[in-house]
Amino acid sequence: MHLPWLTHSTAFPPVDSALDEPSGLLAVGGDLSPQRLLAAYRQGIFPWYSEGQPILWWSPDPRMVLFPDELHVHRSLQKIIRRGGYEIRVDTVFTRVMQACAEPRKDQDGTWISPEMIEAYSMLHAMGFAHSVETWVDGELAGGLYGLALGRAFYGESMFARRSDASKIAFVHLVKQLQQWNFGLIDCQMNTAHLARFGAREIPRSEFTTHLQQLAAAEPAWQPVTSLVVSDTASTAFQSNAPG
Repeated sequence: MHLPWLTHSTAFPPVDSALDEPSGLLAVGGDLSPQRLLAAYRQGIFPWYSEGQPILWWSPDPRMVLFPDELHVHRSLQKIIRRGGYEIRVDTVFTRVMQACAEPRKDQDGTWISPEMIEAYSMLHAMGFAHSVETWVDGELAGGLYGLALGRAFYGESMFARRSDASKIAFVHLVKQLQQWNFGLIDCQMNTAHLARFGAREIPRSEFTTHLQQLAAAEPAWQPVTSLVVSDTASTAFQSNAPG
C-alpha cells in the first residue's frame, strides 16, 4: 500500500487514486490550515483520523449525499417539530457544538474531533465557512450539528443530541433552509442508516465531484441568520415527502 505523504505545499492527488481498502483513503500528512481544508472540500476530500495518528485524507466511493429536495421526514418527527418547545439558533456557539460532538458515545471507542480539529474548524467558522445549527430547550443547548458551506454545497461533519431527537430537529431545519437558499447538495460522507432514513443515498464519487465542480464554485448561498423556523408551508412539504 502506497499513499502520498503531503507536505505543507503538496497538492492533493486525484481523488480517483484513493484506495479501495480502506475505502477512499487518499493521502497522509499535510496540515489543517484554512487553505488546505477549503481546497480539500472543494475537491470532495475530508480529513478523518484519530488523535495520535497523522492526518488522513479521504474521498470514498460511493459517496453518501442528500439532495435537499429529497428530504424525508417521518410522521413521528413531524409531530415533534410541530409541537415546538425548542428554539433553533445558528452560529451562536459553534465551538461548543464541536466540543459536544467530540464527547464520548456509547457506540464509539474514541473521537476523531481532536482539539486540533476544533481549532481548525473554529477558524473556518470565524472566516464564515463553517456553521453550527443548534437546538435549544429551556435555554440550554440540547443538540445540533456543524458543517461547511461552500457555494451551494453543504458539507455535514457531525451532530450530537443531549435530548431525544434534538439533533434530528436541527438537521430538518437546516435542510429546509438550504432548500430555500437553493443549495444543491449536502455531503454526508459515509453511508449510515440514520441519514438514509432522511433520504440520503449513495452516488458514485465521479458523479459527486461533478456536482461539486458546479456547486462549490457557485456564489456563496449561505446567508447570515441567527435562527431558523420551519413554516407551515414546510410542514405541508413534510407530509408530501414523508414515508407512510
